[in-house]
Amino acid sequence: MTKAVLTAAALVVGCAASPAAEVLPERVGTALILAVDVSGSVDAERFGLQRDGIADALSDPAVQNVLLAPAAAPLVVAVVTWADRARIAIPWTQITDREAAAGFAARVRKLQRTGESFTCVAAMLGFIANRLLPSLPPARRVIVDVSGDGSENCNPPSPPAERRDQLVALGATINGLPILEGREAATLESWYGANVIGGDNAFTIAAADFSDVGRAMRLKFTAEISGAEPPALAIRLAQRRRGPR
Repeated sequence: MTKAVLTAAALVVGCAASPAAEVLPERVGTALILAVDVSGSVDAERFGLQRDGIADALSDPAVQNVLLAPAAAPLVVAVVTWADRARIAIPWTQITDREAAAGFAARVRKLQRTGESFTCVAAMLGFIANRLLPSLPPARRVIVDVSGDGSENCNPPSPPAERRDQLVALGATINGLPILEGREAATLESWYGANVIGGDNAFTIAAADFSDVGRAMRLKFTAEISGAEPPALAIRLAQRRRGPR
């Protein structure tokens, strides 16, 4: 599966410049990409709740136990913020121990909102395929976490589901964390299920609102990194999708 990540041609999409990444291991066990919504509906307060929820989850000892398990190692993590455009907010970083996990969480907590107005999901997925995956060493698993509070509204030339399928074809699994606060709360989880998630055993975990992101992220990290079946009473699994092979 991941061999395709290294050999497939990059997708051509508009994107921002990438900051330099640290030296990575020659081979990666799990690569985790956190794609964080910073569009117009995510104001400074909501962004702070989303950012701190992610940092709190990464600081949780139980989550760290999963992140640092031998099955996931070597683990590398990157953060992408996205709205009209996507940016690499934190480049690939290897997580080797609890101190490294805490350090990465501290970097997440210091992120500043740099968003625009729109929710360009398709462009974000293309950016990950075109600019982030090519810098990744050979990896057993590539997991993309997409969190946000809205559906595509950029009228892209290629719809999100098409970009999703292209990214899955490169070997990634895309999981969703729809934040059910705002005008799309009633429909967003089903939209993520149809247009965002994809790949082997892909799922969504919904956050009830921005203050609930930390709880949802804890469950999500634990399920996707360990490979365990998400707890049925805590998580509504969206439609499982397998991309083209």
